[in-house]
Amino acid sequence: MASAITKWLVDPNRNPLAALHMKTISNRLRKYGLRYDDLYDPMYDLDVKEALNRLPREIVDARNQRLKRAMDLSMKHEYLPEDLQAMQTPFRSYLQEMLTLIKRENAEREALGALPLYQRTLP
Repeated sequence: MASAITKWLVDPNRNPLAALHMKTISNRLRKYGLRYDDLYDPMYDLDVKEALNRLPREIVDARNQRLKRAMDLSMKHEYLPEDLQAMQTPFRSYLQEMLTLIKRENAEREALGALPLYQRTLP
């Protein structure tokens, strides 16, 4: 029952509030030319760092370019021109498939009793 409510809550096709939230996020990302996957921080989550290491160089370079452009626009208090905003695809994913693969590998490694490939240590 709880999982059905949770699924309904986050599904933009069934919940009008989720659809409104998704539209708002999409508009904000378009203003800076970002994609939703660009918001993942490799310093915060080591799985994201590993996924970025496994992606092709062109995809990572395009991600870095989008982030630099967004920071530049933000510092200038400007947005992308309207014609470029219309071309943006904020929810076209490039990281999710690799991220799910890495999470599956980590779960399999844990199920077999092997040590994780990387462990975070705090100073």
